[in-house]
Amino acid sequence: MTALKGRDIEAFLSKPAINQGFILVYGPDSGLVSENASRLVKAFAGDPPDPESLTTLHMTEIDADTQRLGIEARTPSLFGSGKTIRIRAATNKLSATLTELLDEKADALFVVEAGDLKPSDSLRKLAEQRRDARAVPCYADTGQSLDKLIRESFSAANITTEPDLIPFLRDMLGNDRQVTRGEIEKLILYAGESGSLTRDDVTALCGDNAALALDAVVDAIASGHAKNFDTALTRAAAAGTDTQRILAVTLNHFSRLRAMRALIDEGASPGDVVARTTPRIHFSRKSAVEQQLRIWNDDALANACARLSLAVSQSRKTPALAQATARQAMLAVCMAAARR
Repeated sequence: MTALKGRDIEAFLSKPAINQGFILVYGPDSGLVSENASRLVKAFAGDPPDPESLTTLHMTEIDADTQRLGIEARTPSLFGSGKTIRIRAATNKLSATLTELLDEKADALFVVEAGDLKPSDSLRKLAEQRRDARAVPCYADTGQSLDKLIRESFSAANITTEPDLIPFLRDMLGNDRQVTRGEIEKLILYAGESGSLTRDDVTALCGDNAALALDAVVDAIASGHAKNFDTALTRAAAAGTDTQRILAVTLNHFSRLRAMRALIDEGASPGDVVARTTPRIHFSRKSAVEQQLRIWNDDALANACARLSLAVSQSRKTPALAQATARQAMLAVCMAAARR
């Protein structure tokens, strides 16, 4: 099997252990698919890529001329070295031609980009079953991988940040790597010679992104405002925020509320607890969170966390129903707050 997983993916992208054959880069995150394919092309064709050894085709070009790919692969490079052929938006129609070229050991390396392929799709099966092929899956960034990307990007640009800025920015970003890269590059450019970024900088520059919508979602749920919840959830989805990310952020918020509620039960005031909590709560939300702490007691928060945790598990087991599962659970918690 040549399906790469976990740490093997980054190791392979950094130093591809193949110089002829077929690499399939696929997955639901089109931005990450494009980024990883570009890394591979640079590894084989140079940075910047040598136009004499690199050919880029879109699947529509191959569909329009069925001989095009074969001609490109069988035409030797002017300099006698192997060619790199990058194919964008590939579909299962490519499998038969690619199999033919691989079997005859064409002197070329095929870097193929595709969408979210199922295990039964012929293109994915071809990449996973052949010894001269590799399959590189590209799934949406997790919280951990986003943190790593942000830290490494800022470190490379010698930018310092406030202690809680990275998790704040992470929750603000969507789940498409290309969009994420664009937002990070915008922040790096803004930081300029000062080399520093604050939470207010991020809010001002990326405030139209997912974080403000996510804050609105969790605050509406925890405050029991069903109408506001519906509006905020629609905006979060429009910002490109994945349903499971919204659900996870909501669960994290209620877990934080429970931890803060425990301090209040020990005698602290809501204002003092909100002021001392880390990561810091933005000043614009402090009064809303204080009100939420007055609404909920520990038992009710425990029940809300259990309901949201179950929804997280169910949405992962049945991705096709994730949106309905998440909405139902969040609305139920919202209505529980409204009754309090």
